[in-house]
Amino acid sequence: MTPNSAKCPLQLNERGNLRHFLSLDGLPRELLTEILDTADSFLEVGERAVKKVPLLRGMTVFNVFFENSTRTRTTFELAAKRLSADVINLNVSTSSTSKGETLTDTLRNLESMAADMFVVRHANSGAAHFIAEQVCPNVAIINGGDGRHAHPTQGMLDMLTIRRNKGDFSKLSVAIVGDILHSRVARSDMLALRTLGCTDIRIIGPQTLLPVGLEQYGVKVYTDMDKGLEGVDVIIMLRLQRERMQGGLLPSQGEYFRLYGLSEKRLAQTATDSIVMHPGPINRGVEIDSIVADCAQSRILDQVTYGIAVRMAVMSMAMSGQQEQQQINTAKEAL
Repeated sequence: MTPNSAKCPLQLNERGNLRHFLSLDGLPRELLTEILDTADSFLEVGERAVKKVPLLRGMTVFNVFFENSTRTRTTFELAAKRLSADVINLNVSTSSTSKGETLTDTLRNLESMAADMFVVRHANSGAAHFIAEQVCPNVAIINGGDGRHAHPTQGMLDMLTIRRNKGDFSKLSVAIVGDILHSRVARSDMLALRTLGCTDIRIIGPQTLLPVGLEQYGVKVYTDMDKGLEGVDVIIMLRLQRERMQGGLLPSQGEYFRLYGLSEKRLAQTATDSIVMHPGPINRGVEIDSIVADCAQSRILDQVTYGIAVRMAVMSMAMSGQQEQQQINTAKEAL
């Protein structure tokens, strides 16, 4: 993987192994496959009587959330604890920064507590990259979601869900439906699907919620949901990002469901063995009918389970990559 390290200098060490996990953009297929394979191996940990492995024993992980998300924080916390790390949860929105402390000052204070890893969630796009540039060299940064930019662990847990249910990505038709404009999940999913070999990626949503430049992701764009869903194998429904919307982008929630909600009738237009996914939390009756959310084709709860395993994989691989880079630096200094 070494040639790709030049494309992702922040994320990869000199040998091309994961060091930070900030975005899926530019990461090679081999590395994404390694994450999926490692996550697969961690799934059985959740079925043990003692749900722990010692890979991060003695290390300290800080969940630094500048933006609230109980589900994401909880799964990262579980992942770190199953790796035997010590975990500190810090809701920064109610602590130091609200008193005027800068982001850099907050980081320096956390570094002084001998942190080994920061899981960062922030409302501003690019925040995780900024932190990775500022942080001391031995601290790994995992992006738990930044603005509209990226949510790489969600993207990878979606890929694990698809692979475990469908196998070869190159043979699949995948539809991503809803608020693409405000969705970091959609962007991460598009990047991951393309990297893993999916050639039929369909983006479906109202014109007001479709960003410009989607063509660069190699996707087909539909504003008619019924046409876009024809024969697809995987449907990824997105939550309406109402907290990020400004102005009248939608006439009403009722009208949105009529045109873009996933109902039983619309599900019947897809492949007979299609699966339904959603990053959560779901808005029943807005993006998806309750009957569909709870049906046999739904993999929404599986996504939560797989999310813990994916986050275990990313955290263990990033920490290993950091340690490997430290060894490389030590060897260089000794020359």
